[in-house]
Amino acid sequence: MRELGHSTVTSIHSIQYLRGLAACAVVGFHVSEQFGGPFHVGAAGVDVFFVISGFIMWVTTAGRTADPWRFMWRRITRIVPLYWIVTLLTAAGILIKPQFFYGHIFSVANFVGSLFFLPVLQEGALHPVVIQGWTLCYEMMFYLVFTLVLFLGGRWRLGVLVGALVAIVALHFVLPAGYARAFTDPVVLEFAAGVVVGRLWLQGARLPLWAGLAMAVTGFLLLAASPLFDADVARVLRWGLPATLIVAGAVFAERARPFKPGALPSFLGDASYSIYLWHVVVGVLATGLVLRTGLPAILQPTTILVVTLALSSVLYLIVEKPLIGLLHPKRAEVAVKAGKAVAAGAAE
Repeated sequence: MRELGHSTVTSIHSIQYLRGLAACAVVGFHVSEQFGGPFHVGAAGVDVFFVISGFIMWVTTAGRTADPWRFMWRRITRIVPLYWIVTLLTAAGILIKPQFFYGHIFSVANFVGSLFFLPVLQEGALHPVVIQGWTLCYEMMFYLVFTLVLFLGGRWRLGVLVGALVAIVALHFVLPAGYARAFTDPVVLEFAAGVVVGRLWLQGARLPLWAGLAMAVTGFLLLAASPLFDADVARVLRWGLPATLIVAGAVFAERARPFKPGALPSFLGDASYSIYLWHVVVGVLATGLVLRTGLPAILQPTTILVVTLALSSVLYLIVEKPLIGLLHPKRAEVAVKAGKAVAAGAAE
């Protein structure tokens, strides 16, 4: 098997599209929530991210010489610096204007805990200073498990990894309330689902175009219908299963019929981590700006959404992208080449 890496993932354009869509959906959810709107399903963007994360981690490491420590270091340097920057600025915002950060919990203990992915628990759920940062706590746990599995021989990794994630979730139902129970939430299975999709994709599995599209459409329809389900249905079933169908359907549909990527959705995919991390604190600023303009109430949610996405994307260009260039120069070089290819395709 040939060596794989970041360039392989960026060449799967449907993954980039879904990353951008998931980030925009989460922003839409928070803006809708702010105005008492009905777009609760936008929160399922997180579940799409989890499935994509499992897919990407498997695809970028399979068939390569295992270097667990390098893998974990690259994950830390990719995720942590920007997260710490946003945490610091969010904490400053809470201290300066606490009334603008409803639902945030700030304390020295939670600030320090948030930086190291062990935030305070609220009703059994992780609640860091950057409230959407709860997902990164699960990401880092997944990376830790993945790192340990990389010490094994290649033929053992899939079974041990999926088995370990299933075992972790099984513990959820016997552990008492606390961090151990919070980190064993069944949502962890969404990483396993992404890993399995990645394994099938690397093995060359194929589906007819219509079958891949049908899977993706079914996933979206299930998400749209999810408000009709019993509220007690586990998130991993209500949103995780549709997210898996969407990701799997998209990558296999693209394999059946490759396409030239569009510049905007590809850019949103690249900027998705920044959009996700920045959008709450930026949304506070966007809300203040929009309210000062005296814009009619009916136009405010859409305007705040657009302004939040635009400002978060700018922050990707001036904060995250330079960080990637500094800490991951090879990755940045690949991204530049991919960006030029996208621009060339868009110009044709």
